[in-house]
Amino acid sequence: MMMFVSKLLYATFFYVSTLKCSTSESTEVPFKYENIKSDKHILDYLLSPGKYDKRLLPSVQGPALVNVSVVLFTLSSPDESSLKYDIEFLLQQEWYDPRLRFSNRTNYNVLNGIHHHDDVWLPDTNFHMHGDFKQTQRPMRFTLSVYKDGRVEYTTRRHLVLLCEGSMNIFPFDQPLCTFSMESISYEKSDLKYVWKNNSYILMKSPYLKTSNAYLVRNRTYECASTGSWRGDYSCLQVEMIFSRDRTFYFATIFIPGLILVTSSFITFFLEWNAVPARTIIGVTTMLNYFTTSNSFRRTLPDVANLTAMNVWDGVCMSFVFASFVEFVIVNRTGRRKIKSKNLGNCSISKKIAKEFKCTECTQNVCSHSLLIDVIPKANENIEKLSNNPVHLAKTIDMIARFTFPSLFVMFLAFFFFYYSVNANNQVISIGSD
Repeated sequence: MMMFVSKLLYATFFYVSTLKCSTSESTEVPFKYENIKSDKHILDYLLSPGKYDKRLLPSVQGPALVNVSVVLFTLSSPDESSLKYDIEFLLQQEWYDPRLRFSNRTNYNVLNGIHHHDDVWLPDTNFHMHGDFKQTQRPMRFTLSVYKDGRVEYTTRRHLVLLCEGSMNIFPFDQPLCTFSMESISYEKSDLKYVWKNNSYILMKSPYLKTSNAYLVRNRTYECASTGSWRGDYSCLQVEMIFSRDRTFYFATIFIPGLILVTSSFITFFLEWNAVPARTIIGVTTMLNYFTTSNSFRRTLPDVANLTAMNVWDGVCMSFVFASFVEFVIVNRTGRRKIKSKNLGNCSISKKIAKEFKCTECTQNVCSHSLLIDVIPKANENIEKLSNNPVHLAKTIDMIARFTFPSLFVMFLAFFFFYYSVNANNQVISIGSD
C-alpha cells in the first residue's frame, strides 16, 4: 500500500514539473521597444541565437536578390605608357532579410550594425579580374545599416590593381580596356542573384573623384554572359572601363620634337653646296639629338614583339634625318670634282673663253685685255649651267631635295595620323560591340 502511494505521488510531481517547464519554454517574453536605450539592444534581440542564424539565406520567395552599385573613388596609373590601373571604389550591396524587421514603435528608422558585422548574413561576393588586390590602410572599411522593413545596406571600400588590355600595335592611339566581375562564391543562381541597382548601365562617379594618368572615356555594366563568366551556374556581374592616352603628352614629348628635328635636317638643302662646316654640324647634331630623344622615351615603353606605331614613327623620322645627311655627302662629293679640274687663271683657257666671245685683241701669251674682266665671269656662269658640270649637278640635287624631302615627309605625316586614328576608332567600335 505504501509503495502504491509513493509511486502515485512521484507521478503527480513529475507531471506538474513537466507542465511548468513546457509552459515556460513555449511562452516568450515580449520585447519592449519602449524601454530600449540604443539600436544595439534591438540588434541584440533580432540577432539572438534563438531567432537568427547567419548561416541561412534570407527567407524570401525565389532566389535572394542582391542589388549592387559601384561608386568610383580614385583612378590612377603609374605612368602614361602603363597598362596597369589602380581603381578604388565603394561597393554598395543591398538586400532584404525579413528576419531583421523591427517594430515601428521605436524611434530608430535605421540601425547601425557595424558592431554586429560578424552576426549578420552577408553575400559572399568574390572578385574575378586580371590583376591583384591592394589593401587599404583605412581602419574603417565598411558600413552596415538595417532598416525597419528588413532592408540591409552593406558598403565596403575596395582597391584593385587591374592589368588591362591594350592594342600596343597602335600605341599611343590605343584605348586600354579594364574589366572585372563580381560573383557569388558558394550560392548558385537558384539561391542568390546579383542585379545592378536601378538597372544602372554605367558606374557612378564620386563628386570627389581623383585621377592620375588615368583618363576614363566611358564605362558600362552588365550581367556576365553564361559562356564568358567563370562559372555559368553562378550569378555574375561585369564591369568594363575604357581609358584613353593623353595625346597632348605624346605630342609634346615625341611627335613635335621629332617633327622639329626632321625639319631641321632639311635646312641643309638651302645652304650652299660647299658650306661644309654648317651642313656637317646640322646633320650630325640632328641625328644625335633624335637618337637621344628616342632612346630616352623608349625605355618607358612596354616590350612587345610586334611592330608598333612608335616603331614606325621612329624608323621613318630617323630615315629622313639620315637621308638628309647622306644627301649632303653626295652633293659635296659631286661639287668637289669641278674644283679639281677647273683653273680659270690659266691663259690658254682664258684665250679660249675670249675667242668664244670674239676677242681679237688678245695676241700675247698673257691675257690682260680689260674685256676679260666681264667676259670670264659670264663664261663661268655659262660653264656652270652645262648639264655635265659638277657644280651645276650638285646645286640641282639640292634644288630637288628642297621640294622632295618636305613633300614626302608631309605625305608620311598625313598617312601616319590618319591610319592610326582610323585603327583607334575601329578598336573603340569593336570594344563597344562586344
